[in-house]
Amino acid sequence: MERTISTPRLMHSASGVMSAAYSSINRRALRVKQAGMVALQFVSDFPDGNLFIADGRKHVPFEIKRVFFINCLANPKAIRGKHAHKTLEQIIFCVAGSFVVHLDDGKTRQRITLNDPSWGIWLGPLLWHSMTSFSYDCVILVIASGPFDEADYIRDYEMFLRYSESAQPCSCK
Repeated sequence: MERTISTPRLMHSASGVMSAAYSSINRRALRVKQAGMVALQFVSDFPDGNLFIADGRKHVPFEIKRVFFINCLANPKAIRGKHAHKTLEQIIFCVAGSFVVHLDDGKTRQRITLNDPSWGIWLGPLLWHSMTSFSYDCVILVIASGPFDEADYIRDYEMFLRYSESAQPCSCK
């Protein structure tokens, strides 16, 4: 059964104790394992806009190795993601507009609407994710713990289920 939440009002997790390096991850709004809400530092500079800050190992719980963004998602049938990673960690932000991220840890599924640029979702290893329902102005920003590595991707859902049953996620989260 899926549950939908919107950011930033709720935050959560299904896993236990976090190390100090992962204290920026709030797990109280998420039921899936290997996921959590991440809050960026926010500075309002009215009337000159807002500043959002993501320092590696401070606001982002890992060293930042890659950053990319996705835009031009005007196709109402567009679906992004549809994969998991074996070891890579990512944080996904909606810096403009909104979209729905679907998370699946192999046992629990959850839907989250992202629409606030100060909140992101930490996507840990072995977490299937896809993104849908993009607003016309949606821009997705992704911060990753490593460079692109095709061997780290699990693109087949049945293979993901087999892999997630046999592999142990990183215990440091």
